[in-house]
Amino acid sequence: MPRQFLPALRGLLVPRSAAALPPAAETKDLLAGNAYVSMTYAGVTNVWGTAGRADGWDMERVIVEGYERSIWTFKSVEAISKQASTLPIQIGRGGDERRFEETLDDHPLLKLLNRKANPLETGDVFKKRLSAQLLLSKKGVFIEKTYSRGGTLVRLDILPPDRVQIIPDARNADYIAHFEFTDYSGRVRELLPKYVIWIRDPHPTDPFCGVTPLEAAGLSIDLDVKARTYNISFIDNDGRPGGIVGIDLEGVDPREVDRIQERLAPGVHHAGQLSLVGTGPGGLTYIDTSARPREMAYETLSSTSKGEILAAFGVPESIVGNASERTYANADREEWNYWDHTELPHLNLIASGFDDEVDDDWVVRFDTSRVQALEYPRRQEREEARKEWEAGLITIDEYRKIAGREPFGVPQSRALWISPQKAPVPANPADAAALGLGPDPAAEGAGGAAPTGAPLPPGTEPDTAAADVAAARALGSGQGAADDVAEARALDGPLALPAGSTGTAADAVAGARSVATSTGPGAAAADVASARDTREEIGLPGDAAEAVEAARDQVETKGLPKTDGHEVTEADFDSLHMAVDAAITALLARQENVILARLRAPKIRKHTRYWQPENDNDVRYVDADLDQDRVVSAARWADEVTQTLAPILQQAAVATAQKIGRALTGTDTVPPAAAAAAIATAAYAGEAVTGFLGDLAEALRAAQPDAEGRVWDLEGTVRRFYRTAEAPLIDQIAETCAVATINGAADAAAEYAGPDVERTWITRGDDRVRPAHKALHGTTLPVGTPYNVSGATLRYPGDPFAPIALTVNCRCRLRYNTDPEE
Repeated sequence: MPRQFLPALRGLLVPRSAAALPPAAETKDLLAGNAYVSMTYAGVTNVWGTAGRADGWDMERVIVEGYERSIWTFKSVEAISKQASTLPIQIGRGGDERRFEETLDDHPLLKLLNRKANPLETGDVFKKRLSAQLLLSKKGVFIEKTYSRGGTLVRLDILPPDRVQIIPDARNADYIAHFEFTDYSGRVRELLPKYVIWIRDPHPTDPFCGVTPLEAAGLSIDLDVKARTYNISFIDNDGRPGGIVGIDLEGVDPREVDRIQERLAPGVHHAGQLSLVGTGPGGLTYIDTSARPREMAYETLSSTSKGEILAAFGVPESIVGNASERTYANADREEWNYWDHTELPHLNLIASGFDDEVDDDWVVRFDTSRVQALEYPRRQEREEARKEWEAGLITIDEYRKIAGREPFGVPQSRALWISPQKAPVPANPADAAALGLGPDPAAEGAGGAAPTGAPLPPGTEPDTAAADVAAARALGSGQGAADDVAEARALDGPLALPAGSTGTAADAVAGARSVATSTGPGAAAADVASARDTREEIGLPGDAAEAVEAARDQVETKGLPKTDGHEVTEADFDSLHMAVDAAITALLARQENVILARLRAPKIRKHTRYWQPENDNDVRYVDADLDQDRVVSAARWADEVTQTLAPILQQAAVATAQKIGRALTGTDTVPPAAAAAAIATAAYAGEAVTGFLGDLAEALRAAQPDAEGRVWDLEGTVRRFYRTAEAPLIDQIAETCAVATINGAADAAAEYAGPDVERTWITRGDDRVRPAHKALHGTTLPVGTPYNVSGATLRYPGDPFAPIALTVNCRCRLRYNTDPEE
């Protein structure tokens, strides 16, 4: 009796003996010329530890009856396998679950899986067949590997699983002794395990067997096919109900009876047809045997079967093409669930089969970095982080880490900005000084004093709100208006102005009286009248309101020094210097680790004397030097330095331009040239790192003759080079970037203010100032006119377009003046 594939897929396994089988059930035709057998659950006779549990799995019947005839099975396998075919394979290490920190580009496995796997199949076709077979085969997938004489992987072939036999190890030490493959000509070949990649969805108890969703979905697939076939047949028979017609067969030829009986064709393909049987003398009866369409409940049955099939494969209906009755949010979440729970584990299972082809510290996986569905949780995380930043709960640097970007590492980005006024809360005293919220911690006595420098009361912690209040109270309050009047009235005789302006109301009144009258003070009314009578002579305000206003003006302007120009300060340079120093220090630390990793990378050591040959015929070992330029990859790091510093320098340039603009014009408009100065300076930093890495490449080239194939000697050369050359480079880049960016932004803002602005060259006045710059100290030129220094022109100190001998380590600045007569 033929076995049924559906609904009991386990019937494909090793059957019980014929004696143990139950009596034959009713046999019906599924299709004309195709036998279909209804049978109950079939058990298995093999036990754990044998390799034959999946031997009875008939892949041909699986494809014909389960894959090609069931639309939901086909679409589920198609949806999962097409992702495996379109996503490229990557080999890398480090990084996160989506992006490697470092990748290999020329491994043989990449060429086979992404380009051409064998003469018949491209990499995409190979990966799709592999994925589909993994979903449909209980044995799993067998891939034969072919190597060149030099040990390089050159070809991959998927073997038909029903033609592969697993021969277990007799001692059960290695599990598998070898594989036996019967090719299409009938020849049996033995394949050692090292030449076969065996990928399977693991069985819970049997290491020699896999599992497939078809086992769980078998009944549902069978029901779906039966229900669909029944309804098609019913329509083909004009929708007539099926039944039995009984007639009197008395005198009817037996051959005619046999012919009539042959027409009792069973099965759903004959739904709605009438059958003819005998009833005895003179009788004629009719029996309705059909199931009404509503009893068949095709719609409910089909919907249930569809849901069960898709659930077995883990594929939502929206993935196979029907996203109706779903909101955009629900469809997005459904697609993410599919990728997270179904597709990614499936892809990881496939990729894990190729891990033996790469070194231990490298990983093979599908590149899912461009899959939009996987951005769903990251978008949610970024949105929540953005709301927390807007509420002042996290810093800009913390948000950038969550968003996968490098933090700025400057005081402004490390501070919390409290809403709604966006007031900064510095992370430490140094940041507080940079933000103008406290003293410079390097200043003497800053540790135990208030921000104003006043001593704190006992028990008061510095850098707290209590400290600020105590410092304010320690300053005392000035005299009130009542005190000033009382003091003036209490005086006897002519009033004399005190030495120096104290800026109080009493001083203003005393001054007025000393000029206005020679008699002692009288009543307040008399004083006011006397002041009014003499206002034309002495030029004093004519009423009390004007006198009070003048006094207030003196109070409000007290202590403000008379400025003779506007300039950036050393604090501006120092703040940016620290920010660039921190960014470059972190980048060079990572750069050193990457270069050391590249020295150990197989693709770098291949075809050099640093390669460790696997055998005497390993063609990857030759007597040649490493490509030191490829190891240091200077162009890549120059771009990264520029991209890292550009945001930091642009932020400082904007702040400087706004400061100078407010001082010169009262507006904080930022001209485009200010940002251009930051970009040009960032490019200079990239060039400086390029020169640094050029020196490192030269050091590696010089060290190779003595290394004699020992890669660890080259690693020592790299470490020594960074210990000696890293600190001077960091200081040079930080100082040059700070001077060029701050001066360039200030000069752009001054030029934007108008042609009436003049600028004066100011040096630090110490021994480090180069003679050419000492000669320029105090030189004043109109804005926009470059300075002539040793035959070269400088627009401002640190000009990145000037000769480097005149700009490197320069610390000069410019003072801007809007009144040329001063």
